[in-house]
Amino acid sequence: MIGVIRKFFAFCPQHYRSKFYKALVIGVLMSFCRAMSIPAIALVLSGMLDDGLTRVHILGSFAIMVFGVAGEGILRGLATNLQVQGGYGTSTEKRIEIAEHMRYLPMGYFNSSSLGAIASVTTNTMENLQGVATRVIMLVSEGILTTAIIAVMLLVFDWRIGLVLVAGCIVFFLVNHALQKRSERLSPIKVATDTELVDTVLEYVQGMQEVKSFGFTKDRTERLNQAIEKNAGANTQMELELVPLMAAQNSITKLTGVAMSLLSVWFYLNGSMSLLVCILMIVSAFMVYGSLESAGQYSGLLRIVDVSVDRANEVLAIEPMDIDGEDIHPQSHDIEVRDVSFSYGQRTILDHVSATIPEGTTTAFVGPSGGGKTTLASLISRFWDVGSGQVMLGGRDVRDYSMDSLMRNFSFVFQNVYLFEDTVANNIRFGQPEAPLAEVVEAAKKARCHDFIMALPQGYDTVIGEGGASLSGGERQRISIARATMKDSPIIVLDEATANVDPENERDLMDAIQELTCNKTVIMIAHRLKTVRDADQILVVDQGRIVQRGTHDELMAEDGIYRRFVETRTQVSQWQL
Repeated sequence: MIGVIRKFFAFCPQHYRSKFYKALVIGVLMSFCRAMSIPAIALVLSGMLDDGLTRVHILGSFAIMVFGVAGEGILRGLATNLQVQGGYGTSTEKRIEIAEHMRYLPMGYFNSSSLGAIASVTTNTMENLQGVATRVIMLVSEGILTTAIIAVMLLVFDWRIGLVLVAGCIVFFLVNHALQKRSERLSPIKVATDTELVDTVLEYVQGMQEVKSFGFTKDRTERLNQAIEKNAGANTQMELELVPLMAAQNSITKLTGVAMSLLSVWFYLNGSMSLLVCILMIVSAFMVYGSLESAGQYSGLLRIVDVSVDRANEVLAIEPMDIDGEDIHPQSHDIEVRDVSFSYGQRTILDHVSATIPEGTTTAFVGPSGGGKTTLASLISRFWDVGSGQVMLGGRDVRDYSMDSLMRNFSFVFQNVYLFEDTVANNIRFGQPEAPLAEVVEAAKKARCHDFIMALPQGYDTVIGEGGASLSGGERQRISIARATMKDSPIIVLDEATANVDPENERDLMDAIQELTCNKTVIMIAHRLKTVRDADQILVVDQGRIVQRGTHDELMAEDGIYRRFVETRTQVSQWQL
């Protein structure tokens, strides 16, 4: 129990941790305010037992009670305010920290981790920490501290009753230890089903078009229902298995209070305790089990806090790429790949690849699927770090650059475009959020998307659906080109940008790409003949090696993969119905 509390506080940023510590101190003061009822009662009883109850006793008791109630109310407000600031502040900073950390993780992490798992860390896990964790940690901590303070006071007042309380606490914590062990076994199952549920829901929603087209709606709905039922089962199992031990804890606290009361009466009857002290011990007994009961009820959730902290720390512990390079402004944008090798785990993707891409030229990567084209482009733009060898930009290793200064040199147009649920204008100015609308419109015109944007209900202020679902594939591509145009980087990477575009949009798209790439260094990954024919050099990548290089005419003169590629595409284009 104590270990989880310490882990949570260690997880919190220092300035929010101090808020929790202050809230704990205030919680202890609240306990003293609640305990003011004891001296208030003692004052009245002392007057009654001495047959001298006066107005002073009554007003004094009332004043003490008012002071205690008012003090507790004020302190509770302060403690709640600190807990809310600490909980939501910690969650906010950790979400930002995780997002910033993910920004510099190698792309392999995102390939190996499901979207649901990544989303779950920043949603469910952080939600647990900002809501459940804060309340659980504070209530358990306050309960333990309050009980410890009252135990010390009772030992001073009457060591016999104090020992009864200490014995009850020992039994309570033994049962709580069993509760923690059971929770330790069940909490990872609950968190895992939470993650699986998020993953399944995202897959269900994002894949709805394919599911319907293949007639698997019933099958996928059943899978979603199973994930929901599994999650509900895990939560129910956790409740059912923890409730008996929580009930045992509550019984122990109440029985301890009863034992303290009965012994106090017994000691009074045998003359070893005064009536005043007896009554005060009985009142204290009920206060003690109230604090312990509060701590016990929530302690079963400590393991969820434990697992949530571990999951957040697991992401933060993933080794990022070294991003703390120099802020370099290269004198040229020549790119050189020197004897580069790269692997995913045990699988070799690139094997001793070398190439030179002069500034201001267009280079096309072609070759069979899985040959390493996209990986090579990703290494050039440092989405991954090379396993061995070097990638040079302007005569400097890309690892010498800070990530931000390196990314200033690259703009990307991907085959699968992602647009954000925001206005069209904000999607275009994504890399330059402060850019005026006039610059946005100019970029849109160059990307051949101004006309269809103006046809939208609110023009540039139209909010498009998540992922750009309300636009066609060609429209999304052209908006992504407008976004790249706004960035105006000297190197453009095109990852089969025209692969999924219908013929009606293709001409506009090709014009937009021509505008974007004018006077730039262009790297394109392509399968279509018309997009590579005019490239300054073509690199044919197969099985992790560059097996051919040259211009279109040079490669057509050779008997190799490229000529077969062109001949196959030519034959396909001649088919007619």
